[in-house]
Amino acid sequence: MTLGDSFQSALRAIAANKLRSALTMLGVVIGVGSVIAMIGIGEGTKRQSLDNIAKMGSNMLTVMPDWRRGGQSQGGNSVATLQDEDVRDLKNQVPLIKEISGVVGGNKPVIFGNKSTQTSITGGVPEIAIIRNATKMYQGKWFTAEDNELQRQKAVLGYQVYDQLFEGENAVGAIIRIGSQNYEVTGVVEYKGGSGWRNPDDQIYVPLETAKRKLLGKTKLDQINIMASNTDLMPITQTQVEEVLNKKRRNAAGDSLFRVFNQGEMIEQIQEQTALLGTLLAGIASVSLLVGGIGIMNIMLVSVTERTREIGLRKAIGAKREGILTQFLLESVVMCMCGGALGILLGAGSVVFVAKLFKVPPVINSAAIITAFFFSAAVGVFFGLYPALRASRLEPIQALRYE
Repeated sequence: MTLGDSFQSALRAIAANKLRSALTMLGVVIGVGSVIAMIGIGEGTKRQSLDNIAKMGSNMLTVMPDWRRGGQSQGGNSVATLQDEDVRDLKNQVPLIKEISGVVGGNKPVIFGNKSTQTSITGGVPEIAIIRNATKMYQGKWFTAEDNELQRQKAVLGYQVYDQLFEGENAVGAIIRIGSQNYEVTGVVEYKGGSGWRNPDDQIYVPLETAKRKLLGKTKLDQINIMASNTDLMPITQTQVEEVLNKKRRNAAGDSLFRVFNQGEMIEQIQEQTALLGTLLAGIASVSLLVGGIGIMNIMLVSVTERTREIGLRKAIGAKREGILTQFLLESVVMCMCGGALGILLGAGSVVFVAKLFKVPPVINSAAIITAFFFSAAVGVFFGLYPALRASRLEPIQALRYE
């Protein structure tokens, strides 16, 4: 019997028990689909996180005050918070800094006409547009340094806020109400496509001094945003920033009362964490594929038992042991590969559905698809080999006597 004959015989055997074959393949379908879906969702989450960081600027350093370790603040006094003088010191003493801005923030209700929304307020100097990669404008322009010095009530809208309040109409020159104060819109930032609590589209930017003195009532800075002059020199820039701030921002024990976040380090951490999570999820999903393989072995053993007389008859008229082995092994492999193909479709559909549900980019990993498909074939070989060997080793006389 040729390989083609064995393949046709395997297909006929599978087709003869359609429901049983379908239920047997179901475990493989679920296993392959789960692996592809888990990896795809993990990759989509990673891509969204990296995109959000890139939209904020890949060469940005963020200095945070009162950094909490072990759930307790290391600060608690006036020395522990960042101040305007820290910005001046850094600007004068760190030559690798290209742009720098003190930042204050908060949440406020915003009203225009009969429309309202709740959004994040970010107070900064005009250079924050360069630092946060927000120089492309959909309408208008940024407020000026003079607006900041004179504490003018000007506002630049993120695209999402603009869309909610103005629905595509011109916003430049309009007066909006932030909290209990009126602000003139000077511009709208181009759509960036962010999401989550750091969504750059869901923000309103106002001059730093206006935000501190009038809108938010703060005397200290919530953070300092820094753009390094060279991405390759980010570690050196970070070290220099820490050295300058350590001169004044330390507690009695000598611990730093701030922390500098490097966007490059954040990207590396996200990549490492998502890679680990993806591997873990794929490993968990692979368990269902192994369970499906056990189901394949079980059904093949049943099939061998049911077809014992057929095997004996074929051997009696000259069928070779290798032919019997090949036929039953092919049955197992074909069921697994068919299940793998259906699992790929299920996994791809699941990735698209979950991506839309959670608003993350749908990522269908081609390497995961190829690996899962060939792994399903390997499962068919591994779990089908023993039943096939058992069938091929049956003695013709004993098989013909089997009832």
